[in-house]
Amino acid sequence: MTIHGVFLDTDTVDPGDLDLTALSHFPISWETYGTTPPEQTLSRVTRASIVIANKVVLDRQILCASPNLKLVVIAATGTNNIDVHAAQERGIVVCNVRDYGTPAVVQHVFALILALTTRLPQYQHAISDGRWQRHPHFCLLDYPIRELAGRELGIIGYGSLGQGVAKLAPAFGLQVMVGQRPGGEPQSGRVPLHELLARADVVSLHCPLTDHTKGLISERELELMKDDAILINTARGGIVDERALADALREGIIGGAGVDVLSEEPPVNGNPLLEGNIPNLIVTPHIAWASRESRQRVVNIVVDNIRAYLDGRPQNVVA
Repeated sequence: MTIHGVFLDTDTVDPGDLDLTALSHFPISWETYGTTPPEQTLSRVTRASIVIANKVVLDRQILCASPNLKLVVIAATGTNNIDVHAAQERGIVVCNVRDYGTPAVVQHVFALILALTTRLPQYQHAISDGRWQRHPHFCLLDYPIRELAGRELGIIGYGSLGQGVAKLAPAFGLQVMVGQRPGGEPQSGRVPLHELLARADVVSLHCPLTDHTKGLISERELELMKDDAILINTARGGIVDERALADALREGIIGGAGVDVLSEEPPVNGNPLLEGNIPNLIVTPHIAWASRESRQRVVNIVVDNIRAYLDGRPQNVVA
């Protein structure tokens, strides 16, 4: 018997450059939608046995009103858009996608670190506004550049992404220290958060957004950092108090920040980090993970999750 499936938000993964044909190899009749607004989610889910979703919210009301639903495959790692407790109660298997974006995220982290350290945005602007062209000397030295070699990189969150960043750090001469994540099990060799923030020249966040990490970096933590330190956040926006970070950059409390995630995405209601006139800040639109190779791996793992479920051996199960 043909199974009814729906992919609710293909546009969040595939702008048209991926191979999705493997999904058609299953005995599944697919409905695919580029996006699904909240008011249409229930009508698209209620008849389905299998749902693929990246960011569409599947709350208790929707799950309870979908009697045919057996499997939800999240086309991402985070599960915050799915009511996993309601899924468990109703016997709905929920699987996610793991370890697909490490090369892309590590690459993006160091792109931010290098751009901030060498002041690339400022020097590019100095050329576009003609300042170098009018300068009396061959070399414009308006913005101090520093070397990474011999400095310390503090990593908070030491899963595959944090480990990937740590692995590449020695190529730039960076010394790595790993922070003890609040709420995590104490581990030997981990540095307490307050000590890491005080010592690190670069702090890179790779922890999930939980009750323990929400607002982890706020005014108090930023004040612990060196005045030339750089903060990198490619994890989740809610981990950092964005108003406190904007103020810290304006006041010179820290030296710079590279942010790929915001507390609201897209930031339709504005955000303190988008107000302008914030020195040495780079904001990117949640693209650290978004290389074509990474996105194709997402699709491939989604396919593997569906195949494993149909074979009676679900994998990457979160509920």
